[in-house]
Amino acid sequence: MSESLPLLRLNPNAERRLRVGHAWVFSNEVDTTRTPLKGLTPGQLVNVVDARARSVGTAYVNPNSLIAARLLTRHADAVIDLDWVLRRLTVARDLRDSIYPEPFYRLVYGESDGLPGLVVDRYDDVLVMQVATAGMDRLQPLVVQALQSLFEPRGILLRNDGGARELEALPATVKTMGEVPDKLQVIESGVRFEVLARSGQKTGWFYDQRDNRDRLARYVRGARVLDVFSYVGAWGVRALAAGAQSVTCVDSSQVALDLAQANAQLNGFELEARRGDALDQLKLLRAEGRQFDVVVVDPPALIKRKKDHEAGLEHYAALNRAALQVLAPGGTLVACSCSFHLAPEDLQRVLLREVRHAQGRLMILEQGGQGPDHPVHPAIPETRYLKAFYCRLA
Repeated sequence: MSESLPLLRLNPNAERRLRVGHAWVFSNEVDTTRTPLKGLTPGQLVNVVDARARSVGTAYVNPNSLIAARLLTRHADAVIDLDWVLRRLTVARDLRDSIYPEPFYRLVYGESDGLPGLVVDRYDDVLVMQVATAGMDRLQPLVVQALQSLFEPRGILLRNDGGARELEALPATVKTMGEVPDKLQVIESGVRFEVLARSGQKTGWFYDQRDNRDRLARYVRGARVLDVFSYVGAWGVRALAAGAQSVTCVDSSQVALDLAQANAQLNGFELEARRGDALDQLKLLRAEGRQFDVVVVDPPALIKRKKDHEAGLEHYAALNRAALQVLAPGGTLVACSCSFHLAPEDLQRVLLREVRHAQGRLMILEQGGQGPDHPVHPAIPETRYLKAFYCRLA
Protein backbone atom coordinates (compact mmCIF):
# COMPACT_ATOMS: atom_id res chain seq x y z
CA MET A 1 0.00 0.00 0.00
CA SER A 2 1.28 3.45 -0.87
CA GLU A 3 2.39 5.43 2.18
CA SER A 4 1.98 8.72 0.31
CA LEU A 5 -1.81 8.72 0.35
CA PRO A 6 -4.02 9.18 3.43
CA LEU A 7 -6.38 6.39 4.44
CA LEU A 8 -10.14 6.47 4.15
CA ARG A 9 -11.46 3.85 6.53
CA LEU A 10 -14.94 2.39 6.01
CA ASN A 11 -17.52 1.26 8.52
CA PRO A 12 -17.96 -2.52 9.00
CA ASN A 13 -19.41 -4.23 5.89
CA ALA A 14 -19.47 -0.98 3.89
CA GLU A 15 -16.93 -2.48 1.50
CA ARG A 16 -19.21 -5.29 0.29
CA ARG A 17 -20.71 -3.31 -2.57
CA LEU A 18 -17.26 -2.08 -3.55
CA ARG A 19 -15.78 -5.57 -3.57
CA VAL A 20 -18.24 -6.63 -6.28
CA GLY A 21 -17.41 -3.66 -8.45
CA HIS A 22 -19.32 -0.55 -7.43
CA ALA A 23 -17.25 2.63 -7.37
CA TRP A 24 -19.09 4.92 -4.95
CA VAL A 25 -18.48 5.42 -1.23
CA PHE A 26 -21.28 7.32 0.50
CA SER A 27 -20.50 9.66 3.37
CA ASN A 28 -22.41 7.51 5.90
CA GLU A 29 -20.21 4.53 4.98
CA VAL A 30 -17.04 6.24 6.20
CA ASP A 31 -15.69 5.70 9.71
CA THR A 32 -15.44 9.41 10.44
CA THR A 33 -14.19 8.76 13.97
CA ARG A 34 -10.96 7.18 12.72
CA THR A 35 -10.72 9.07 9.40
CA PRO A 36 -12.60 12.39 9.65
CA LEU A 37 -13.82 13.45 6.21
CA LYS A 38 -13.41 17.10 7.11
CA GLY A 39 -9.68 16.55 7.30
CA LEU A 40 -9.55 15.78 3.58
CA THR A 41 -9.51 18.16 0.64
CA PRO A 42 -12.04 17.91 -2.23
CA GLY A 43 -10.44 15.94 -5.04
CA GLN A 44 -7.67 14.49 -2.90
CA LEU A 45 -6.51 10.92 -3.62
CA VAL A 46 -6.86 8.37 -0.80
CA ASN A 47 -6.36 4.69 -0.12
CA VAL A 48 -9.68 3.14 0.85
CA VAL A 49 -9.56 0.38 3.48
CA ASP A 50 -12.25 -1.64 5.17
CA ALA A 51 -12.93 -1.73 8.92
CA ARG A 52 -10.14 -4.29 9.36
CA ALA A 53 -7.66 -2.15 7.41
CA ARG A 54 -7.73 -4.40 4.33
CA SER A 55 -7.23 -2.56 1.08
CA VAL A 56 -10.20 -1.75 -1.14
CA GLY A 57 -8.51 0.53 -3.66
CA THR A 58 -7.48 4.04 -4.62
CA ALA A 59 -10.13 6.75 -4.83
CA TYR A 60 -10.59 10.48 -4.88
CA VAL A 61 -12.70 12.15 -2.21
CA ASN A 62 -15.05 15.04 -1.67
CA PRO A 63 -15.96 15.53 2.00
CA ASN A 64 -18.70 17.98 0.98
CA SER A 65 -20.64 15.52 -1.19
CA LEU A 66 -23.09 12.71 -0.43
CA ILE A 67 -20.85 10.51 -2.57
CA ALA A 68 -17.76 10.99 -0.45
CA ALA A 69 -15.35 8.99 -2.62
CA ARG A 70 -15.18 7.32 -6.04
CA LEU A 71 -12.85 4.43 -6.70
CA LEU A 72 -10.42 4.81 -9.58
CA THR A 73 -8.78 1.40 -9.25
CA ARG A 74 -8.76 -1.68 -6.99
CA HIS A 75 -5.00 -1.33 -6.58
CA ALA A 76 -3.88 0.48 -3.44
CA ASP A 77 -0.41 1.08 -4.83
CA ALA A 78 -1.61 2.55 -8.13
CA VAL A 79 0.04 5.71 -9.39
CA ILE A 80 -2.63 7.98 -10.85
CA ASP A 81 -0.54 9.81 -13.42
CA LEU A 82 -0.51 10.58 -17.15
CA ASP A 83 0.30 6.98 -18.09
CA TRP A 84 -2.64 5.73 -16.01
CA VAL A 85 -5.02 8.15 -17.73
CA LEU A 86 -3.58 7.27 -21.15
CA ARG A 87 -4.23 3.57 -20.54
CA ARG A 88 -7.87 4.19 -19.60
CA LEU A 89 -8.47 6.46 -22.58
CA THR A 90 -6.79 4.04 -24.98
CA VAL A 91 -9.08 1.21 -23.90
CA ALA A 92 -12.11 3.50 -24.30
CA ARG A 93 -11.00 4.65 -27.77
CA ASP A 94 -10.26 1.13 -29.00
CA LEU A 95 -13.72 -0.06 -27.96
CA ARG A 96 -15.48 2.74 -29.87
CA ASP A 97 -13.27 2.45 -32.94
CA SER A 98 -14.04 -1.28 -33.11
CA ILE A 99 -17.79 -0.51 -33.23
CA TYR A 100 -18.20 2.72 -35.18
CA PRO A 101 -16.88 3.29 -38.71
CA GLU A 102 -16.67 7.05 -38.22
CA PRO A 103 -15.22 9.17 -35.38
CA PHE A 104 -18.51 10.34 -33.90
CA TYR A 105 -19.30 8.78 -30.53
CA ARG A 106 -19.16 9.11 -26.75
CA LEU A 107 -15.53 8.40 -26.03
CA VAL A 108 -15.74 8.30 -22.21
CA TYR A 109 -18.79 7.38 -20.16
CA GLY A 110 -17.70 7.95 -16.58
CA GLU A 111 -17.59 4.99 -14.22
CA SER A 112 -18.20 2.47 -17.01
CA ASP A 113 -14.86 3.46 -18.56
CA GLY A 114 -13.06 3.60 -15.22
CA LEU A 115 -12.99 7.41 -15.24
CA PRO A 116 -15.72 8.47 -12.77
CA GLY A 117 -16.98 11.99 -13.17
CA LEU A 118 -15.77 12.35 -16.77
CA VAL A 119 -17.67 12.49 -20.06
CA VAL A 120 -16.00 13.04 -23.42
CA ASP A 121 -17.80 13.17 -26.77
CA ARG A 122 -15.92 12.95 -30.04
CA TYR A 123 -16.86 15.02 -33.08
CA ASP A 124 -14.14 13.87 -35.46
CA ASP A 125 -11.21 16.20 -34.69
CA VAL A 126 -13.00 18.14 -31.93
CA LEU A 127 -13.59 16.78 -28.43
CA VAL A 128 -16.19 18.04 -25.96
CA MET A 129 -15.45 17.23 -22.35
CA GLN A 130 -17.49 17.53 -19.15
CA VAL A 131 -16.12 17.11 -15.64
CA ALA A 132 -18.67 16.61 -12.86
CA THR A 133 -16.63 15.89 -9.71
CA ALA A 134 -13.92 17.55 -7.64
CA GLY A 135 -11.63 14.56 -8.06
CA MET A 136 -11.85 14.59 -11.83
CA ASP A 137 -11.51 18.36 -11.76
CA ARG A 138 -8.08 17.87 -10.21
CA LEU A 139 -7.20 15.27 -12.82
CA GLN A 140 -8.46 17.43 -15.70
CA PRO A 141 -5.00 18.67 -16.77
CA LEU A 142 -3.82 15.06 -17.11
CA VAL A 143 -6.97 14.13 -19.06
CA VAL A 144 -6.49 17.04 -21.47
CA GLN A 145 -2.83 16.13 -21.95
CA ALA A 146 -3.74 12.50 -22.62
CA LEU A 147 -6.49 13.44 -25.10
CA GLN A 148 -4.09 15.71 -26.96
CA SER A 149 -1.52 12.92 -27.11
CA LEU A 150 -3.95 10.26 -28.34
CA PHE A 151 -6.06 12.29 -30.79
CA GLU A 152 -4.14 15.46 -31.68
CA PRO A 153 -7.52 17.23 -31.84
CA ARG A 154 -8.11 20.53 -33.58
CA GLY A 155 -9.74 21.69 -30.38
CA ILE A 156 -11.14 20.64 -27.00
CA LEU A 157 -14.21 22.30 -25.52
CA LEU A 158 -14.45 22.06 -21.73
CA ARG A 159 -18.21 22.22 -21.06
CA ASN A 160 -17.91 22.19 -17.29
CA ASP A 161 -21.33 23.73 -16.78
CA GLY A 162 -23.47 20.71 -15.91
CA GLY A 163 -25.81 20.70 -12.93
CA ALA A 164 -23.91 17.86 -11.24
CA ARG A 165 -21.05 20.25 -10.47
CA GLU A 166 -23.26 22.11 -8.01
CA LEU A 167 -23.48 18.96 -5.86
CA GLU A 168 -19.69 19.00 -5.65
CA ALA A 169 -19.49 22.76 -4.94
CA LEU A 170 -17.70 23.35 -8.25
CA PRO A 171 -18.13 26.47 -10.40
CA ALA A 172 -19.72 26.34 -13.84
CA THR A 173 -17.19 27.16 -16.54
CA VAL A 174 -16.84 26.86 -20.32
CA LYS A 175 -13.36 26.97 -21.82
CA THR A 176 -11.93 26.38 -25.28
CA MET A 177 -8.53 24.89 -26.00
CA GLY A 178 -7.40 25.13 -29.59
CA GLU A 179 -9.93 25.70 -32.39
CA VAL A 180 -13.56 24.82 -31.71
CA PRO A 181 -16.09 26.07 -34.30
CA ASP A 182 -19.46 27.42 -33.19
CA LYS A 183 -21.15 24.46 -34.87
CA LEU A 184 -19.92 20.88 -34.74
CA GLN A 185 -20.72 18.31 -37.40
CA VAL A 186 -22.14 14.87 -36.66
CA ILE A 187 -22.57 12.04 -39.15
CA GLU A 188 -24.99 9.36 -37.99
CA SER A 189 -25.81 6.43 -40.27
CA GLY A 190 -24.98 8.57 -43.30
CA VAL A 191 -27.12 11.54 -42.20
CA ARG A 192 -25.39 14.85 -41.50
CA PHE A 193 -26.18 17.19 -38.63
CA GLU A 194 -24.81 20.36 -37.13
CA VAL A 195 -25.03 21.08 -33.40
CA LEU A 196 -24.13 24.06 -31.26
CA ALA A 197 -20.89 23.46 -29.41
CA ARG A 198 -20.98 25.98 -26.59
CA SER A 199 -24.67 26.53 -25.98
CA GLY A 200 -26.24 23.21 -26.98
CA GLN A 201 -27.74 20.84 -24.43
CA LYS A 202 -25.12 18.99 -22.39
CA THR A 203 -22.28 18.14 -24.80
CA GLY A 204 -24.30 19.12 -27.89
CA TRP A 205 -25.57 15.79 -29.22
CA PHE A 206 -27.30 12.74 -27.74
CA TYR A 207 -25.20 9.83 -28.95
CA ASP A 208 -26.98 7.51 -26.53
CA GLN A 209 -30.09 7.37 -28.77
CA ARG A 210 -28.21 6.44 -31.96
CA ASP A 211 -29.25 2.76 -31.97
CA ASN A 212 -32.85 3.69 -31.21
CA ARG A 213 -32.91 6.14 -34.10
CA ASP A 214 -31.56 3.33 -36.29
CA ARG A 215 -34.53 1.20 -35.19
CA LEU A 216 -36.91 3.96 -36.20
CA ALA A 217 -36.18 3.45 -39.91
CA ARG A 218 -38.36 0.34 -40.24
CA TYR A 219 -41.45 2.21 -38.97
CA VAL A 220 -41.40 5.48 -40.90
CA ARG A 221 -41.48 4.70 -44.63
CA GLY A 222 -44.25 6.84 -46.10
CA ALA A 223 -45.33 7.93 -42.60
CA ARG A 224 -46.39 11.23 -41.08
CA VAL A 225 -43.99 11.64 -38.17
CA LEU A 226 -44.24 13.82 -35.06
CA ASP A 227 -40.99 14.41 -33.14
CA VAL A 228 -41.75 15.78 -29.65
CA PHE A 229 -38.86 17.34 -27.72
CA SER A 230 -37.07 17.36 -31.05
CA TYR A 231 -34.04 19.46 -30.03
CA VAL A 232 -32.01 19.78 -33.29
CA GLY A 233 -34.10 17.22 -35.18
CA ALA A 234 -32.17 14.00 -34.68
CA TRP A 235 -35.23 11.73 -34.76
CA GLY A 236 -37.10 13.80 -37.34
CA VAL A 237 -34.30 14.16 -39.88
CA ARG A 238 -33.39 10.50 -39.50
CA ALA A 239 -37.07 9.70 -40.23
CA LEU A 240 -36.99 11.81 -43.40
CA ALA A 241 -33.81 10.07 -44.51
CA ALA A 242 -35.57 6.72 -43.96
CA GLY A 243 -38.47 7.69 -46.23
CA ALA A 244 -40.99 9.50 -44.03
CA GLN A 245 -43.65 11.41 -45.94
CA SER A 246 -43.52 14.39 -43.54
CA VAL A 247 -42.05 15.38 -40.19
CA THR A 248 -43.29 17.85 -37.58
CA CYS A 249 -40.86 18.87 -34.84
CA VAL A 250 -41.98 20.26 -31.48
CA ASP A 251 -39.60 21.97 -29.06
CA SER A 252 -39.64 24.88 -26.62
CA SER A 253 -36.44 26.37 -28.08
CA GLN A 254 -36.58 28.38 -31.28
CA VAL A 255 -32.80 28.07 -31.61
CA ALA A 256 -33.10 24.28 -31.56
CA LEU A 257 -35.98 24.31 -34.06
CA ASP A 258 -34.07 26.59 -36.43
CA LEU A 259 -31.19 24.14 -36.30
CA ALA A 260 -33.58 21.22 -36.86
CA GLN A 261 -34.85 22.88 -40.04
CA ALA A 262 -31.29 23.65 -41.12
CA ASN A 263 -30.32 20.02 -40.52
CA ALA A 264 -33.23 18.85 -42.67
CA GLN A 265 -32.13 21.18 -45.46
CA LEU A 266 -28.55 20.00 -45.05
CA ASN A 267 -29.78 16.57 -46.14
CA GLY A 268 -32.16 17.81 -48.85
CA PHE A 269 -35.40 17.72 -46.86
CA GLU A 270 -37.97 20.07 -45.30
CA LEU A 271 -39.79 19.77 -42.00
CA GLU A 272 -42.44 21.64 -40.03
CA ALA A 273 -41.36 23.27 -36.76
CA ARG A 274 -43.70 24.18 -33.91
CA ARG A 275 -42.39 26.05 -30.89
CA GLY A 276 -43.99 25.64 -27.50
CA ASP A 277 -44.53 23.46 -24.46
CA ALA A 278 -44.86 19.83 -25.50
CA LEU A 279 -48.20 19.19 -23.81
CA ASP A 280 -49.65 22.45 -25.11
CA GLN A 281 -48.58 21.65 -28.66
CA LEU A 282 -49.94 18.11 -28.48
CA LYS A 283 -53.30 19.48 -27.36
CA LEU A 284 -53.27 22.06 -30.19
CA LEU A 285 -52.46 19.37 -32.75
CA ARG A 286 -55.38 17.31 -31.48
CA ALA A 287 -57.69 20.35 -31.64
CA GLU A 288 -56.57 20.90 -35.23
CA GLY A 289 -57.53 17.31 -36.06
CA ARG A 290 -53.96 16.36 -36.90
CA GLN A 291 -52.95 12.70 -36.81
CA PHE A 292 -49.58 11.04 -37.20
CA ASP A 293 -48.47 7.55 -38.14
CA VAL A 294 -45.43 7.73 -35.86
CA VAL A 295 -45.03 9.83 -32.71
CA VAL A 296 -41.70 10.03 -30.90
CA VAL A 297 -41.74 11.32 -27.31
CA ASP A 298 -38.18 11.77 -26.08
CA PRO A 299 -38.24 14.20 -23.11
CA PRO A 300 -35.35 15.24 -20.88
CA ALA A 301 -35.08 13.48 -17.53
CA LEU A 302 -38.36 14.18 -15.73
CA ILE A 303 -37.32 12.32 -12.57
CA LYS A 304 -33.92 13.58 -11.50
CA ARG A 305 -34.23 12.53 -7.86
CA LYS A 306 -36.01 9.65 -6.18
CA LYS A 307 -38.32 12.04 -4.35
CA ASP A 308 -39.55 13.37 -7.71
CA HIS A 309 -40.78 9.93 -8.80
CA GLU A 310 -44.54 10.40 -8.43
CA ALA A 311 -44.67 13.85 -10.01
CA GLY A 312 -42.38 12.73 -12.82
CA LEU A 313 -44.44 9.60 -13.42
CA GLU A 314 -47.53 11.72 -13.88
CA HIS A 315 -45.67 13.93 -16.35
CA TYR A 316 -44.65 10.87 -18.41
CA ALA A 317 -48.25 9.68 -18.26
CA ALA A 318 -49.64 13.03 -19.46
CA LEU A 319 -47.15 13.22 -22.35
CA ASN A 320 -47.83 9.71 -23.60
CA ARG A 321 -51.60 10.11 -23.15
CA ALA A 322 -51.49 13.24 -25.31
CA ALA A 323 -49.25 11.52 -27.84
CA LEU A 324 -51.65 8.61 -28.18
CA GLN A 325 -54.47 11.06 -28.82
CA VAL A 326 -52.79 12.27 -32.04
CA LEU A 327 -51.61 8.81 -33.11
CA ALA A 328 -53.49 7.33 -36.04
CA PRO A 329 -54.97 3.83 -35.69
CA GLY A 330 -52.25 1.33 -36.52
CA GLY A 331 -49.64 3.98 -35.71
CA THR A 332 -46.38 3.62 -33.80
CA LEU A 333 -45.52 5.38 -30.55
CA VAL A 334 -41.86 5.60 -29.55
CA ALA A 335 -41.90 6.36 -25.81
CA CYS A 336 -38.53 7.21 -24.27
CA SER A 337 -37.17 8.02 -20.84
CA CYS A 338 -33.64 8.94 -19.78
CA SER A 339 -34.59 9.04 -16.07
CA PHE A 340 -32.60 6.47 -14.07
CA HIS A 341 -35.27 6.60 -11.35
CA LEU A 342 -37.97 5.43 -13.79
CA ALA A 343 -37.77 1.65 -14.14
CA PRO A 344 -38.71 0.11 -17.51
CA GLU A 345 -41.67 -1.67 -15.92
CA ASP A 346 -42.95 1.67 -14.61
CA LEU A 347 -42.90 3.17 -18.08
CA GLN A 348 -44.62 0.05 -19.42
CA ARG A 349 -47.37 0.42 -16.80
CA VAL A 350 -47.81 4.07 -17.82
CA LEU A 351 -48.30 3.02 -21.44
CA LEU A 352 -50.75 0.28 -20.47
CA ARG A 353 -52.79 2.71 -18.40
CA GLU A 354 -52.83 5.52 -20.93
CA VAL A 355 -53.79 3.41 -23.94
CA ARG A 356 -57.21 2.94 -22.36
CA HIS A 357 -57.93 6.60 -23.09
CA ALA A 358 -57.04 5.99 -26.73
CA GLN A 359 -59.63 3.21 -27.03
CA GLY A 360 -57.18 0.82 -28.57
CA ARG A 361 -54.85 -2.04 -27.87
CA LEU A 362 -51.15 -1.42 -27.49
CA MET A 363 -48.48 -3.87 -28.57
CA ILE A 364 -44.84 -3.39 -27.53
CA LEU A 365 -42.90 -4.35 -30.62
CA GLU A 366 -39.39 -3.86 -29.31
CA GLN A 367 -37.36 -2.10 -26.65
CA GLY A 368 -34.10 -0.21 -26.81
CA GLY A 369 -31.55 1.24 -24.44
CA GLN A 370 -28.38 3.27 -24.65
CA GLY A 371 -25.82 2.43 -27.32
CA PRO A 372 -22.54 0.60 -26.72
CA ASP A 373 -20.60 3.84 -26.43
CA HIS A 374 -22.53 4.22 -23.16
CA PRO A 375 -21.63 0.79 -21.72
CA VAL A 376 -23.40 -0.42 -18.60
CA HIS A 377 -21.22 -1.28 -15.62
CA PRO A 378 -22.69 -4.54 -14.27
CA ALA A 379 -22.09 -3.52 -10.65
CA ILE A 380 -23.33 0.07 -11.03
CA PRO A 381 -27.04 0.16 -11.89
CA GLU A 382 -26.85 3.95 -12.16
CA THR A 383 -25.01 3.55 -15.48
CA ARG A 384 -28.15 2.05 -17.07
CA TYR A 385 -30.73 4.77 -17.60
CA LEU A 386 -32.14 4.97 -21.13
CA LYS A 387 -35.38 3.27 -22.17
CA ALA A 388 -37.20 3.32 -25.50
CA PHE A 389 -40.45 1.42 -26.18
CA TYR A 390 -41.69 0.97 -29.75
CA CYS A 391 -45.45 0.44 -29.52
CA ARG A 392 -48.18 -0.23 -32.09
CA LEU A 393 -51.69 1.10 -31.50
CA ALA A 394 -54.07 -1.56 -32.80
